[in-house]
Amino acid sequence: MGSSNLPAAAILRAIVLSLYSFFIFPDLVVAKHTGITRHYKFNIVMQNVTRLCQTKSIVTVNGKIPGPRIIAREGDRLLIKVVNLVQYNVTLHWHGVRQRRSGWADGPAYITQCPIQTGQTYLYNFTVTGQRGTLFWHAHISWLRVTLYGSFVILPKKNASYPFPQPHKEVPIIFGEWWKADTETIINQATQTGGAPNVSDAFTINGLPGPLYNCSAKDTFKLKVEPGKTYLLRLINAALNDQLFFSIANHSLTVVETDAVYVKPFKSHIVLITPGQTTNVLLEAKATPPNATFLMAARPYATGPAAFDNTTTSGILEYEKPSVSNSKNKKHPLLKPSLPAFNDTTFSMKFSQKIRSLATAKFPAKVPKKIDRRFFFTVGLGTLPCSQNQTCQGPNNNRVAASINNVSFVQPNVALLQAHFFNQSKGVYTTDFPANPPFKFNYTGTPPSNIMATTGTKVVVLPFNTNVELVLQDTTIILAESHPLHLHGFNFFVVGQGFGNFNSSKDPAKFNLVDPAERNTVGVPSGGWVAIRFLADNPGVWFMHCHLEVHTSWGLKMAWVVMDGIRHNQKLPPPPSDLPKC
Repeated sequence: MGSSNLPAAAILRAIVLSLYSFFIFPDLVVAKHTGITRHYKFNIVMQNVTRLCQTKSIVTVNGKIPGPRIIAREGDRLLIKVVNLVQYNVTLHWHGVRQRRSGWADGPAYITQCPIQTGQTYLYNFTVTGQRGTLFWHAHISWLRVTLYGSFVILPKKNASYPFPQPHKEVPIIFGEWWKADTETIINQATQTGGAPNVSDAFTINGLPGPLYNCSAKDTFKLKVEPGKTYLLRLINAALNDQLFFSIANHSLTVVETDAVYVKPFKSHIVLITPGQTTNVLLEAKATPPNATFLMAARPYATGPAAFDNTTTSGILEYEKPSVSNSKNKKHPLLKPSLPAFNDTTFSMKFSQKIRSLATAKFPAKVPKKIDRRFFFTVGLGTLPCSQNQTCQGPNNNRVAASINNVSFVQPNVALLQAHFFNQSKGVYTTDFPANPPFKFNYTGTPPSNIMATTGTKVVVLPFNTNVELVLQDTTIILAESHPLHLHGFNFFVVGQGFGNFNSSKDPAKFNLVDPAERNTVGVPSGGWVAIRFLADNPGVWFMHCHLEVHTSWGLKMAWVVMDGIRHNQKLPPPPSDLPKC
C-alpha cells in the first residue's frame, strides 16, 4: 500500500470542516451511534435464602436478590431473554420504560402478554428512547415481585453530562419487603377469605434487613465513603405494600431526579418514596472523617388504621479512614436519623410539592395545555359480596375490594393487548369504563351507606395523540389512604394536588403548567386528590394501577387502549413470534 501525501493545508481544511460539522450539526455525528444492542439472560430459579433466623426458598433471577442490575445508555436496544425454570407463571415489567411502540415487551400479566409458563422462554425486545436515569424491573404477576426485582440504570448518551455535579460514585439502594412465610400462600389465603393479607416481617436495603432486626447484624448493607466526595444514591422503592421515609443520620440529601426525570435540585434530610417510585439524591460526604458511623434508615409512611409493618430497615454509612489514622480500631458511636411519624401526611404533601421539573431548553416540561378528554377517577376501597355459603373477613362479612370509579377490575384470561390488536375484544373486555364516578358523594367525608363495588374488565379507548387530564380522588370508604398510582407506557405531569374533595371550578386555576413534576407513579394524597396530564402518543394497551400490591390484588386497576395513529411510526407493530400463549 502506498502512502498518500496530502498537502498540510488540505489536512487542516479537513480537520476544520469536521470540527465545524460536529459543532454545527452534532446530531448528524451522534446519529450514527444512537445506541448499541445489549443482551441479558434472566433465568428464573428457586434459591434458598436465610433472613431473620429463617431459611426459605424464594423465586429469583439468576439466584440473586436483588436481581441483576441492567445498565444501558439512552438510545440502546435491549434483548432480555427470560427462561422460566420455576413452578409459577412469570412475567417481568421494565418499570418506567416508555415502551414506545413496543407494548408487547411491557410485561403485566394478562394486560400486554400471557405469562411465561414453566419451561418456556420469552425475549423482551425494546429500545430506551428519550429517557435517562434510574428505573427498575420487577415481576408483574401475583405477588412474585416480592423477590423478583432489580435496578435499571439508563446512562445519558455518550458525552452528555448530568445537569448536576458529576458524582465520585453511583450507588443503587433498593428497598424491599420480606415475609418469613411464603407470599404466594399469603395472598391466596387472603383471596379465599376476603380479608387483608398478613403484613410483612421486615423491610430490606439491597436485600438486607439490617441490624435492628433479629439475627440480622451480618445482613446489613454498608456504604463506605471517602471524605469530601459526592455520591449519587439511586433510591428505588421495590417494597410491595409500603411507602417509605428514608434518611441518613447527620447528612443532608440533594434530590436531583425522580422517576428518571431531572428535577430542580432541593435539599432534604428525609426522602419519601412510594412503591414504584425512584429518586436520585446526591450525598456529600463530610470534608474531614468524623469519629462516628451513621445509620441510614427507612420505615413506612402509613395513613390508615389498618395493620402495617411498623419496623425499620437500616444500613450503615462509614467513612474511609486515612491509613495513618490511629483511630482505626476505635469503636465509633453509631448515630441514628430521626424519621417522621408513620402518619405524617403534612410532610408527605410538602415533600411532593417541592418536586419540580427542570423545564429548561435542554430538558423541557412539555405539559399538555389544550385538553381533549377530562376524567375524574375515585380511587379507594369497598366491598364485594362473599361467595355463597361462605363468611368473609371483610366489613359486614363481605369481601374487601378496591376500585376505580367503583369498578373493581377483573383480570381476563387472555391478554388485553392481543385481543385489541386482533380485534377480538368480544368477551374479553368492554370499552365502557366510566369517565366519572357512578354517583357523587362527599368523597372525603362520611361514606355512603352502600359501599359495594361493581366488577368488570373495562377500559378507556383514546384516539392517538389525545391530550388527557385525569383527576384522581381518594375516598374515605373503609379508610382514607394514600395510593401510589402507576401508569404504564407514559410519563405524566403532576399539575395539582390538595386535601379534601377536588373542586372543578376553583382548583384548576391553581394548576402548575410551567414546571410540574414529570413522573410515572404518583401518590394520591390520603383524603385528597391529584391532577395529572399526559399525551396519549403511544399505541397499545396500558395498565394503570395502585402500586400497593394488596390493592392491585383487590382490583384497584384499569387499562387505557390507545389507538394507532395515521402514520407508520404511530402504529403498534405485530407481536413477536415467541409471545407466550395463555
